[in-house]
Amino acid sequence: MANFALQRKNMVESQVRPSDITDRRITRAMLDIPRELFCPEGLKSTAYRDEVLQVNEAKGPRARFTPAPRTLARLIQALDLGDGDAVLEIGAGTGYGAAVIARMAARLIALESDAALAATARANLAALGASNTTIIEGDLVAGHAQGAPYDAILIGACVGVVPRAILDQLKDGGRLAVIVAERGFGRLTQWRRLGGTFDSRVLSDAGAPMLAGFEKREEFVF
Repeated sequence: MANFALQRKNMVESQVRPSDITDRRITRAMLDIPRELFCPEGLKSTAYRDEVLQVNEAKGPRARFTPAPRTLARLIQALDLGDGDAVLEIGAGTGYGAAVIARMAARLIALESDAALAATARANLAALGASNTTIIEGDLVAGHAQGAPYDAILIGACVGVVPRAILDQLKDGGRLAVIVAERGFGRLTQWRRLGGTFDSRVLSDAGAPMLAGFEKREEFVF
């Protein structure tokens, strides 16, 4: 029988901490949250590997993934979360990223377009008692303007471009973290709203599968 508690500790010590994760709230959450709970039944034994994890059985653009643990930790750290923050996560999957963020923020809306994944995320987060998190079904590219403005927005995947409609849902001073595809490479990027403008800076190289609907198109370029 797999010793998931030991695997979880090894994940944090060998993958997360060495990746310049200095926010102890992230490491505490990842030490405590059973990542195997968020994996499909046949993949629970792979829950703590240093790799992306497919969380549905779809192929092609409908396939959905959870980032590798170290990548997710770096994305969440780039949000610079405060205890009282309101957060939007775009692409909740089965809810693992939401479970980590819920330990750090006051309110989280996790947006998911796939009804089956949304149902799984609700069940997983309810099992953990994450009462400050709401799973919403909807178009990922549109974000969730009804809950805006947000202190932070996470897109836990790779995108070709960040739609302006999503950036507009940030509060003044709000942060968005995402991996942006740039000339064949992924760049972990933090966006920050400054009044009516948006500033971006690359924090590091990073890899993740492309999120369908966020491919670079001329009408989205910003």
